[in-house]
Parts: sequence; structure tokens; C-alpha cells
Amino acid sequence: MVHKFHIPVLGLGFSIDTPLQVAKYGISSVVSIVDDELIERMRSYHNQKRGDIYVPIVKGSPDSRARRITCYLNLLDQIVNKDFEALKQLPFEEGNELCRYFEMLPDDSQLKQGYELMMDYPAGERKIIFQNILRNRMEKGAIDVNIMAKVDRVNHENGAEITGDENSDALSALRGFANSRLNSSVVLSAGMNPRLYSYLEQFDDFFPNENKVLKKRIILKVSDFRSAFIQAKFLAKKGLWVSEFRIESGLNCGGHAFATAGYLLGPILEEFKQMKKQMIEELFSLYCAGLLTKGIDSVTLPSQRVSVQGGIGTAAENEFLLVHYQLDSTGWGSPFLLVPEVTNVDESTLDQLVNATEDSYYLSNSSPLGVLFNNFKGSGIDKERLERIKKGRPGSPCTKKYLCTNTEFTTEPICTASREYQHLKIKELKDKELSVIEFEKQLDRITEKVCLCEGLCSSTYQKVGILKPKESMAVAICPGPNLAYFSKTYSLDEMVGHIYGKYNLLETVKRPNMLIKELELYVNYLQTEIKIMLEDFTGKKETQLIKFKTQLLEGIDYYKQLFSQFSIDGQLFENKFYTPLLSAETKLNGLTI
Repeated sequence: MVHKFHIPVLGLGFSIDTPLQVAKYGISSVVSIVDDELIERMRSYHNQKRGDIYVPIVKGSPDSRARRITCYLNLLDQIVNKDFEALKQLPFEEGNELCRYFEMLPDDSQLKQGYELMMDYPAGERKIIFQNILRNRMEKGAIDVNIMAKVDRVNHENGAEITGDENSDALSALRGFANSRLNSSVVLSAGMNPRLYSYLEQFDDFFPNENKVLKKRIILKVSDFRSAFIQAKFLAKKGLWVSEFRIESGLNCGGHAFATAGYLLGPILEEFKQMKKQMIEELFSLYCAGLLTKGIDSVTLPSQRVSVQGGIGTAAENEFLLVHYQLDSTGWGSPFLLVPEVTNVDESTLDQLVNATEDSYYLSNSSPLGVLFNNFKGSGIDKERLERIKKGRPGSPCTKKYLCTNTEFTTEPICTASREYQHLKIKELKDKELSVIEFEKQLDRITEKVCLCEGLCSSTYQKVGILKPKESMAVAICPGPNLAYFSKTYSLDEMVGHIYGKYNLLETVKRPNMLIKELELYVNYLQTEIKIMLEDFTGKKETQLIKFKTQLLEGIDYYKQLFSQFSIDGQLFENKFYTPLLSAETKLNGLTI
């Protein structure tokens, strides 16, 4: 990789074609392959935009979901390759796309240093040789894909007969990626799915080829060391290597938020740093044994990267994480929602994001998955939800059915954001004869759910101009709280320059350090959980929250020790971190569980 950061997956549609904008500059990004309907429409759009022939893959035709994904990923690969080769053929002239490639590289990049030397070189044959060397060393950014491992609907034929495990949503998406021409990675997120993980064995590209190289690689998005190690060992025993652990903050992130049991990002990264050598040795031993069962021997140790994402906001934070925790890369997601040339955010939503404040971002229970979801106040999807309630028709029409998991009232799973489910659940609620206050409270919990399948695509359809006449314009968007501190739109060059310290887009902004911000989010989360427990007390929950509080206090002790050794953002620990750490510690000690 020529860059020290990547762009993580952003919802369903916000980064669906981001590789087309950034891969030619060596920047890696991640595409969601959950929604094959969105994918097919974007394949049609990009084919027609480039004047190429588009042959539709009809939904319901044999293996349509996997084939749609394969064809779209192949199209992305084809376009990126073509654009990258065209860029390489350009002359080295200041201000053009070729020079832009090199100028966006980090200053400590040998490639950039070589470029700067070359530009100062006198014209002549030696300069041309130098330029060709630079061209040959240029690398594209990866077109990686994301699968939420547990979003794995089992599909039925004509609403009855199950079509087979291999046709479940996650497995068919994986098959779509595995059959593509891409030389890249699948990011497996949202927990372990043994059926999906075992299915990886069916594809040769996940195993070393004759040159001992992995054409397709596995990235695990994780929130703690223990679960990462367990998942990696499960895969290693099958001869499958985890090429990267992508550590994400439990709460200081975008999209779904998977809170840890009180483990803060700093201590988690420290554990990875301390245990990395031991982990690699154990995994490699299991990996070699797993490969032998498949007749593959003479294996060299593959590389294993560790990266982090969630809430990073300044070049100083970025560099500190890379250097102190010996990481290979960082992820910058939400800030790229304000870079129109990179992501698909419609004009109305973009304007809302630009003018948002800290209070605009909050954790909600609006996801049908039953997992906390980072939400944005005033979003179109929430306005639509409230209008439907006001009209006496809560819930959404459920057309895509990707998040159908509930079987309280039906044999076949339905979605908790659907009109059907909310009608049945409200009917049940009315039969309970609850007090007015309790009824309203439970009603709010039922009707809080929103349709993410449609809401997370609408912005893309509007941005590229393919929204159909009767489709909703209501947008769901799920930035992390860190986006509150960015308050304008930016160019790709500005955002990359900010990441590497060439510019400071937040120079005049008062913003807490990312580790302190995450601690604050966890303390607030614990307060909320204690209130919920008091309403419905269980001994098990009490034990969990006591452990949660203990872990947070241990995290604070870790940060006291850490920050006393380092200067971050040019300020010593005593000047910047002592007060917020002490405040969080006092607040925690005052919480009674």
C-alpha cells in the first residue's frame, strides 16, 4: 500500500462506487455487497455513463444475487484498471492527474520523495528513466468489499421452500466476490458466522497459489483482541489466513455500534501490540496444519496487518496511533461523507451535515437488527417515520427484506421496521392494558425502527440521478460523532492533506482527543444502561455492568500512564488530558450499580 489510510465501508450506498474515485490514486476503499438491487442499478448506471453495453441480470434468475455482485465488481476492476493505466501514461506536468497521484502521498513515502527529486531533475534521458521507474512503482488502491457476517437471511422459494444454505444472503454475496476478478479483500464484520466462515473453504483464491500468493484475502473487523483471536484460529484451522485485523472503536464510529464490555480503544490496541508476535506464531502453526489437510505444504508466513478506525480526526492522532501502536493503517470514514467527489451524499443531506453540531449525532435503537445505530437528527428517514405514525400507519413497506429476522408473529421472518410487524406488535401492546406512560414508552420502542434497506440507498440514487418516480427520497445516514467537528465540504486533496498534516481543517475547532471522546461515550452509555437495568433488574445484568464499570476505570488508569509519557497535538498530558480523565473517573465512581 502506498497510503497509510483506507476509506471504510460507508452504509450501503455512500461508498458503493468510491473505488472509481480514489483507487487510481492508490487509496483503498470498501464497498458494501449487501444490496444486489443497488449494485445492479449502479452497474447499469456506470455502463451507460461510459457508453458500454449493459446486459441486465434479472432478479430471480439462477444465482442472480451472486452474479450481479460478480459483474459489478468486475466492472469496477475494469474501470479502475483502465483509469489507472491512462493516468500512468500522462506526462509529469504540474497540476495534472499523474502529479496529483504523487502529491497526495505522505511526505515520508519513498515514492513521493523520489517524485520530488525527479521534478527537480534537469530535462534529459536520465529524467525520463527516473520517470519510468516511478510509473512502474505506482500502485492502485484496493477494491475491498464488506459483508456483515450475521446479516444472512435464508432465502425461500415462492415464500415456502428454503433454497439451500449456499443461497443465503451472506454466502451468495461471498460467492459473488470470490468469483470476481478482483485481487483484494473481503472485510467480515458484525460478529462470527461459522457457516459463512466455513464457506470460504470452497474458493481457491483464499488459498496460496503456485507462487504462494493469496489472490483473495480476509480482513476481520473486530472490537477486541479475544474475539479476534478466536475467529482467526477458527479460520486458520481450515487453512484460511487472516491478512488484517481491522480494529474499530465500539462507540466512536459510524454505522452500527457494537459496544465492548467496557474495553476502551487504547487498552485494546495495547493488547494487540503486546500479543501480536505470539498470536502470529500460534495462528501460523494452525494455518500450516490446516493447509496440509488440503494437500498444500511449503508455505511461507503471509503478512498480517493491524489497522484501526473510528473517530480519528487529526493528523497528530493519526500519526500517534500508527507509531505508538505499531499499526499498518488507519481508517477514515465519516469525514469522507463531506467529500462530494468521493462519496454519494445528496445535496440536501450534505447541507445538513455541514451545518450539524455535536447534538446532531446520537446513538439510537432505530436499526431493525436490534443493535445500536449511530443516527443523525433531522434525517429524511426519521421525518418520514414520524409522518407515518402521525397518519396512523407506522412502519415501512418491506420490499428488499435483507433485515428480516423476527418470528414473533410469523413463521417466515419479517423486519421489525416493517408495517406488518409494527401493526402486529402494537395490537399485542394494546391487549396488555398498560398505564398510559408505559404504553407510550413501549410504543416508541416499537415505532423507532426505520427501514435501512431503502434509506441507506436513497441518497445514492438521488446523487447520481437514478431515483425512480415513486421511490422515497427519505435518506438514512449514519455518521460517527466525529463528523460534528468538520463543518464544510472538502476536496479529496484537502482531506488527504489533512490526514497527513499538510493542512489542518480543524485548526479553529474545539474538539476532544479521540480517545477521550470515546471514554465520554462509554461513560454516557453506562449511565443509560444502568437506568434501563433499574426498570428491569436482573442479577446477570448487574454483574455485567459492574464489570463494565471496572474495565472503564482500568482504562482510565491506562490512559493516565500513557498520556504522562507523550505529547499529543503538541500539548502535554497535564495541559489537555488530566481534567477530562479526572472528570470521567469522578463520574464513574459516582455511579451506583
